[in-house]
Amino acid sequence: MLVRLLYASRAAQPVTPESIESILAQSRAHNPALGLTGILCWSGESFMQVLEGGRDAVNAKYGEIVRDARHKDVTLLWYGEIAERRFAGWTMGQVNLGKINQTTLLKYSERPVLDPFAVSGCASLALLEELIATASIIGRAT
Repeated sequence: MLVRLLYASRAAQPVTPESIESILAQSRAHNPALGLTGILCWSGESFMQVLEGGRDAVNAKYGEIVRDARHKDVTLLWYGEIAERRFAGWTMGQVNLGKINQTTLLKYSERPVLDPFAVSGCASLALLEELIATASIIGRAT
């Protein structure tokens, strides 16, 4: 059974390009063997991530994330069974929302910033769908 999980968190330490690359490299190295796909979005100290895969693998990975000292305020935004993956082409895609047109963010939020704690999980998923449609996600697996 496939599931999709969307969560938000805040960085426990200042975010650097090296810390982002470390997270992405770790995900891209380990996720294929676990059957996990997804996308990581960040802006400032806020993160939003989608994980897709088998229920056991997704639940186990989310448990690791909750216990990971690099995260704080980990909040589940959406979880559900899915018929098919939406992020199947990404072992872990990435979006720096600091570089996205602010009107795109404003379409789904009260303010033109990533604040997944202030919007619904459905609005966050809709934002991700638009980012896919506008080719704003990088790191697609080949």
